[in-house]
Amino acid sequence: MTTPVCTSASNAATLATQTLAFASYTSSYTSYPSFSSYVKARRPVLLRTARSLTANPSDAEDLLQTALTKTYVAWERIEDHRALDGYVRRALLNTRTSQWRKRKVDEFVCDELPEPEGTPVGDPAEHQVLHDAMWRAIMKLPARQRAMVVLRYYEDLSEVQTAEVLGVSVGTVKSAVSRALGKLREDPELVLAR
Repeated sequence: MTTPVCTSASNAATLATQTLAFASYTSSYTSYPSFSSYVKARRPVLLRTARSLTANPSDAEDLLQTALTKTYVAWERIEDHRALDGYVRRALLNTRTSQWRKRKVDEFVCDELPEPEGTPVGDPAEHQVLHDAMWRAIMKLPARQRAMVVLRYYEDLSEVQTAEVLGVSVGTVKSAVSRALGKLREDPELVLAR
């Protein structure tokens, strides 16, 4: 039996449609309404993580789609559904790491930020300038340090949780995050923005 392979996901409707299509084509599994509800509820957060790991919004959607496909295939084997975010994050990181190993990664600063809109404090223009400068600085970090900073400070995971997701020791997370923060403090654009 052939499994449909999607080359890109351009928006949320496409991802949901393709995920449901994948479910209907897979005869060895029955329909999982809880999987669909999980995707609908957690997609924005997971997409933000995927966008933090890539430099291109389209690549982020493809990365998330791949991770959700892996989650769907393993759905019956996942005993603790409270740990689904960790499972999907691990799939995101493993898939992205495989991509890094297979080809050269061409990274560039994205125009669109993956952060949700919130109520800005103070002057919105100054806040946006600082926000843009921070993301440009984060995108300059090596991939491993960037992943750790994103998980620690944007996903708000503890050092222990970050270490578990990345499969490294807590000491490695502490030292890598410390080095990354040092690089961010020394970034000329952030020094000027302060």
